[in-house]
Amino acid sequence: MLKIGLLLLVVPSLVLMTIFFIDQSTVDACINEGGSYNYLLAECDFEQKHPFQPLMARYPMLVNGTMLLSVVGLLFCMKGLLWRPQQG
Repeated sequence: MLKIGLLLLVVPSLVLMTIFFIDQSTVDACINEGGSYNYLLAECDFEQKHPFQPLMARYPMLVNGTMLLSVVGLLFCMKGLLWRPQQG
C-alpha cells in the first residue's frame, strides 16, 4: 500500500510539472521572438495580442486529475504507514 501511495503521490506531480514547464518554455520562446502566444490555438501570433490564460483554465481536467491522484496517493501513504498488518 505504501509503495502504491508513494507512486501516486509523486508521479502525477512530476507529470504536471513537466507539462507546465514545457508549456511555459513554448510561451517564453514565442514572447522572446516578439510575438504573442495564442493559448486557444497553441501557436505564436505575430499580428495580434492575446490575453494570458493559465494552464488550469485551459486544461482543468489534467490539473484537477493529477492533484486528485496525488491526494489519493497521500491517503494511501498514510494508510500504509499508520495501519500495519498484525504480525504473528
